[in-house]
Amino acid sequence: MTTYITTADVDATLGAGWEGTGDKDRAVLEANAWMTARGVVAGDPVEDDIVMAGSLLAQEAASGRLYADSDGELKRKRVKADTVESEKEYQDGSRATSGALSLIYDLLGPFIPAGSSGSQFAVRRA
Repeated sequence: MTTYITTADVDATLGAGWEGTGDKDRAVLEANAWMTARGVVAGDPVEDDIVMAGSLLAQEAASGRLYADSDGELKRKRVKADTVESEKEYQDGSRATSGALSLIYDLLGPFIPAGSSGSQFAVRRA
């Protein structure tokens, strides 16, 4: 696994208390694992955008959202009580994503080729 960020990096980037009630070291490990699994290639020193993305990933991990359990995708849900009715249906393959993860994808975009399947690959900045 590649080390993109350290606990000290995240402390410096996000400030004290970023981990909430989570474990800092575990959160940083999960963030590094997440970026490694997606083949992010960083320079030496690691680029500021990657450090920021890694810090936000660590914050997501500390709150239990990065590698969270999933019960599967909701295809259809219908609730009816008397005259009130509620219905939900999601596209096949859709899944919820937090705003922080959307920002992380955007920060890492220059380091991950478009259409990538998440496998290991070399990345060049455009």
